[in-house]
Formats: sequence, structure tokens, C-alpha cells
Amino acid sequence: MRLKIKLVLAITAMIVALVSTFSYVYLSQLMRQRITAAYDTANLLSRELQDAASDAQPDLSSTRVDTANPQEFRAAVAEALQTDANLNTFLDSIVGNAPLIYDAAIADQSGKAILTTSPEFAGMRLPDRPDLASLRDASFRQQLELTFSSPRVYEVRQPLSLNGLPFGTTRVTISTVFLKNEIQPHLRRAVLVSAASILLSLVLAAALSNFALAPLARISQRLDSVTAGNVEVPPEDRGRQDEYGLVTLKISHLGRQIRDAREVFSALKDNLDQIMANLQDGLVLFTRDARIVLVSASAEEFVGRPRGEMLGRTVTEVFSPGDRLGRLVLESFRLARPIANGEVEARSGKRVQVSLDFIQERGQPIGALLVMRDAESVRRIEDEIELSRRLSAIGRLTSGVAHEVKNPINAIVVHLEVLRQKLREVDPDTQRHMDVIGSEIQRLDRVVQLLVDFTRPVELRLAEVDLRKVLEDVIALVTPEAAQHGVAVVRQLPPESLRVSVDADLVKHALLNVVKNGIQAMPGGGTLTIAATRQNGTAVIEVQDQGTGIPANVQDKIFNLYFTTKKSGSGIGLPMAYRIMQLHQGSVDFESVENAGTTFRLRFPLSSSPLPAEQEVASV
Repeated sequence: MRLKIKLVLAITAMIVALVSTFSYVYLSQLMRQRITAAYDTANLLSRELQDAASDAQPDLSSTRVDTANPQEFRAAVAEALQTDANLNTFLDSIVGNAPLIYDAAIADQSGKAILTTSPEFAGMRLPDRPDLASLRDASFRQQLELTFSSPRVYEVRQPLSLNGLPFGTTRVTISTVFLKNEIQPHLRRAVLVSAASILLSLVLAAALSNFALAPLARISQRLDSVTAGNVEVPPEDRGRQDEYGLVTLKISHLGRQIRDAREVFSALKDNLDQIMANLQDGLVLFTRDARIVLVSASAEEFVGRPRGEMLGRTVTEVFSPGDRLGRLVLESFRLARPIANGEVEARSGKRVQVSLDFIQERGQPIGALLVMRDAESVRRIEDEIELSRRLSAIGRLTSGVAHEVKNPINAIVVHLEVLRQKLREVDPDTQRHMDVIGSEIQRLDRVVQLLVDFTRPVELRLAEVDLRKVLEDVIALVTPEAAQHGVAVVRQLPPESLRVSVDADLVKHALLNVVKNGIQAMPGGGTLTIAATRQNGTAVIEVQDQGTGIPANVQDKIFNLYFTTKKSGSGIGLPMAYRIMQLHQGSVDFESVENAGTTFRLRFPLSSSPLPAEQEVASV
């Protein structure tokens, strides 16, 4: 059932309950009031009839009636009452002037009618009728049932005494038919008002539900828009301070969080898939109930089954006790005993190193991790590590050799310059040979210097600085060169500071290499944009040019030492920038579209607390 229908029904039910309650109270009070008024009227008329009968009592002392004889006395009084014109007129006026009065009568002690407005009871014994007080004192439900069921007649009696002796009673009766006829118009009006109120409540509930749920419809549309990726607040909702405006702002905030979380999750998933695809070790992750939830690509080779068949299955469904690996794993699960660097022969015949660890959290098991490695690959990796260690030693030796070679080169340069001074007038051929020797010596010196720079440890002089100040210094340095190439430098720096702990000189050197590359990529002029932003605890510097872009076939080589696409390039600028960023725990990447320019991004971790003024980091 839709929320709108529920709201309409709830409001209508509430109105119905209120109308029913008010109608019940109104009708009960009306019924009790009318019955009480009828009782009071009947009681009053009965008393007046009693007084009228007493006034009509004849004086029998001067007659031949024996007043000592009760029967003769009563007969004489009855005859006198029956012939009294005033009493008979008053008796008839009771019925004529009171709409609720059914009849009125005077009866003797035996109940025989002496005077009555009903001719059928004249001279007869009057029927016994219930007292009207019982109807007056009944509950509303009983009053309603007695009044609107089969017709009934109720009476009000008053004792009649004449000449000091009990003579009989005066009776005034009321019919429920008359009561019903008097109450029905009020009841009908109450029903009509109730029906109109309920109908009006339906209309008002529908209108109110439309008005109340209109923001929900807009919120639903806003959620759909956020789901589609539009997390910005619509222009018409900006600045609203009501509940809808606050909800819209919260939805936009949640949308940004969901978008960021989705991006992080997507990146983590892609990274995890890439890691699992490229992982050489066979990795299998189990849940608490020994069900497989994660499998690396290499595990297929060790287990002998595709990843799709292993995911979601239990350890007993995947591993078979018929081979040594399966038997070892099943036994370990059965005993809940980990495996530390066990080695068995797999189905393929390869020797496999097996490790199985049971994962616990707060003393409760939550899963297990199985790692399988090719024993030959492990030995090969150990050999490569040993080779790397030896190459590192050779690198240190090469560094020393480079220093030793640089000294003779410097001496040769000096003596070549002296020789040029002495040979002021030489033939052009000799001069050309000397120029070639000089240029080659300079190139050899650059190569040796680069070798020295990349092999010596770097001492970082870290200090907490504002990265915007570093960028301003770099922009001031490159502006003249940019103007010579017809390049306009545009800065986009944030108003808030970007505090980082870096070696400012090295960072300037890295930025200069990237910025100069951007300027040189636009020989015909253009715009170089240098921007800085704050993103998730990092400071990001973007250097965007409008050059021809980096060819796709060389994009994976631009950070290689000595690689360059420029005729006069040394192939050292970008590798040096890459190394400086690594030393600062940062990163550098780029996006390049052919004939559309290149954007380099340098990321620095923002400073959360002051770091030591100096920190020495060995080269890698």
C-alpha cells in the first residue's frame, strides 16, 4: 500500500473516530436530555392531575352518602370526578398540549380507570406499564435500543389521597414512538453532519497528503539524481532553511560520501583484482564456515580447478583427500591446526610450499588463509635477491669509479682549454677536432655526474613550508623563459595554505623540471596552467600544457633514466622529479592526449604535525 493511501486512511480514520466520539456524546446527551425532559413533564402533569383531582373532591357531608362506608364513599367520589367538567377538561388538555404524552388517567386502588383519555380503557382495569424512571436511568445503549425497537409505553404514577384516605393513583404515560419521532430529526442531522465530515476529511486528507508528500516526491527525484552521479544541490534548493532544504543538503553530502566511497571501493576492487591476477602465490581465503570467498589466479594451477568452481564452495568440496595437497589441507582444517611452510607435491608434479593460518578476532575464529607457493619460484626469487644484493654492491663500486673518473675528466678539460689558448691560430680542421674533443668530454662529464647523482645518498633537509610559496618561487623563475616561448603562465592557487614537510630546494628542482618540459612542449606558444588543490589529506599540484602530447608508445618510458624525445634533452629531468617525489613519500603521474596536451600531477602528503628539521634518506 502506498504511503499516500496510508496517510489518507490514517487521517480519515482519525476524523471518523473523532466524529464518532462526538456523535456518540451528542446523541447520548440528546437522548438522556429528551427522556429526562419527558419524565419531568410527565411527572409534573401527574402532580398537577393529582392537585386537580383533590380540588374536584366533592363535599359529601350534606348528602345522603354514608361517608363512613369506604365503598360507598369511593363510588360517590368517583362519580363526582367523572362528572367534574374542569377535571375532564384538564385531563384532555394534558394530551392535547404535550406532544410526548400518550394518555393520562385517574385509577382507583384496584387499578380500574375512573377517568382516562383512552376510551378503550374506560371503566376497565389499566394495564401495568413500566416506570419511565427505568428508561431515564438506563444506559445510552439501552435507551437507544428501547426507544428504537418495538413501541413501548412508560408511565409516571402519583398516589392520590382524598379525604385523608388513599383513593388511587394518577397516571401519565409516554410512548417511545413519540420519543423516537422527536429524536429522529436530530439523529438524522447528526448522521448527515458525520457523513459530510467524513467526506470532507477524505478530501482534506487527499489534499493534505499531496501537500505533505510533495517534498518526498522531490526527495525521491533527488535520490535518483544522486544515484545517477549528480551530487550538487539544485539551484532552486540552494539557500533554503526549511526541513526540505536541510534534507537536500544532507542528501548531497551523503551523495558525495557515497561517490567517494564508490570510487575508493572501485579502485580497491580493481587493485585487488589486479593484485590477485598478477600474484604469483596461490592464495585462498576461507570464511568462518570454511567457505571460499577469495581465490588468486595462480591458485588454479596449484589446486587444479578454475576459480569459478572454487568460489562459494567449502573446503571439503574443493580439496580432495586423494592427493597430498588436499589431504594436508583437510587434515589441518579437521584438527584446526595451522600449517607452517609445509612442502608437498601437487597434482601437476611441482613441489609446493603450503602455509595455512587460522584468523581470529577477540579469540573467536573468523576464517583462514591458505598460501601456496611454487618451491622452484621461491628458490629463484631468493637467487634474484642475492643477485640484487650483489648488483647493489657493484653500484657502490661504480659510484666510487665514477668519482675517480670525474677527476681526470676535469683535468683534461682544464688542459684542453689551456691548449686552445696556446694554439690561437690553428687551421680550421684542427679547431674542429678540438671542438669535438671538448664536446665529447663535456658529454662524458654529464654522464658521469648523472651517475654520481643517482648513486649517492640524498640528505633531505625537511621543513614545514606552504606549498603555495614554493609554487610562487617556481613561477617567478620560469616566467621569463615562458615569455620567450610565447607561453602564458596561469596560476590557480587555493586561498588556504597547503602545509607540507619537504626539502624546498629539491621540490623546486622537481617542479622546475616538470614546468620547463611543459613550456618546451609548446614551441608555438600557448597557456601553461599551474594549479594546486587539497584532496583527501594530500596536496595535488597540476601542471597542464597545451602541447602536442606524449606519444602513446613512449608513455611508459618517460621516467626511465636517459630516455628523451627531445634532440637536446638529457633524459634526466623527469626521472629526477620522480625520484624526488619518492623521497618525499609522494607520487607523480600524468595524463596525455595526442595533440591535446599533457597534465602532470604531483601529490604531497599534507603535514599533520611538525617533523624533524632534517632527515636522511638513502637512495633506492
